[in-house]
Amino acid sequence: MEKREMTINEIAALAGVSRATVSRYLNKGYVSEEKREKIRKVIEETGYQPSSQAQMLRSRKTKLIGVIIPKINSHTISRMVGGISKILSENDYQLILANTENNEGEELKYLKLFQKNRVDGVILSGTIFTKKHIQLIREYQVPIVILGQRLSGHSCVYQDDFHAAKEMAGRLLQHCRCLCYIGVTKKDEAAGRGRQEGVEEAFREMGMNLEKWQTQEGAFNVEAGISAAQKLLERCPEMDGLLCATDELAIGAMLYLKAQGKKIPEEIRVAGFGDTPMAQIVEPNLTSVHYYYKTSGEEAAQLMMNLLEMEKPVHKEVKMGFEIVCRESSGNVAVR
Repeated sequence: MEKREMTINEIAALAGVSRATVSRYLNKGYVSEEKREKIRKVIEETGYQPSSQAQMLRSRKTKLIGVIIPKINSHTISRMVGGISKILSENDYQLILANTENNEGEELKYLKLFQKNRVDGVILSGTIFTKKHIQLIREYQVPIVILGQRLSGHSCVYQDDFHAAKEMAGRLLQHCRCLCYIGVTKKDEAAGRGRQEGVEEAFREMGMNLEKWQTQEGAFNVEAGISAAQKLLERCPEMDGLLCATDELAIGAMLYLKAQGKKIPEEIRVAGFGDTPMAQIVEPNLTSVHYYYKTSGEEAAQLMMNLLEMEKPVHKEVKMGFEIVCRESSGNVAVR
């Protein structure tokens, strides 16, 4: 049969495998014997011949790593990017930063853009994994590391949001008769779903349920904290404890509560997540969950370096630890 140029997509469709699997086969990466035989047979029967441009792109190393982040004006993100940059620099790599402004469509756009422009790998710090995200990540042709969330079957570094929230809520419940919670959208697997489920578990351990009227959802900013605190206080005047999914929400809530003449922590204990610099500046100082964000970035970058060095990629999950930092806003909740 006369040889002709074919696309990887055509080979993948004929062999009944993914595009990524064909790419690994052509790059002498790991592919199971069964799939390897299917691809080999299709190539033999079709006379597949990769274009010279494709061969050049596959063999070239750019020494660039794409880093996709949900927002640039975040102390949390800056700490993670700082950790990533440190490890990449030590290994003579550079990063290209893409800011999505919490837009899932922008995440998909940058994933495709980085793949098209052939960075050596991508570190993705996203908020929501849609079916389109998962499909694209599965078929990705360069190594990818997920930072901030857990995605089964992929290398990832994530926070122990469930147990952190359970621990913080449990401490507050020892001192509060009516604890309320300001969360973020549950579409966000970490700050949203993971933290709320941890709070719910702490209630169950105390023989109670976190009722719908005790919760309010908000965005990732101070203004949302103000609005959510207002709704909760109107709905639950007896509220004497308030846990918020981020420090920004907690600071907004404190601003509103103080404007209403509420004393913190004497009348209402307040705590947040993130241990941002603002937590130490706001009055009273904010009790918060400390996550090791810079170390998380370092771990993600090191996973990337390992993936780039391996002939047969081994995916690894890293769950980070946390620390409860007790300050004035929660009163004495140091011990459960």
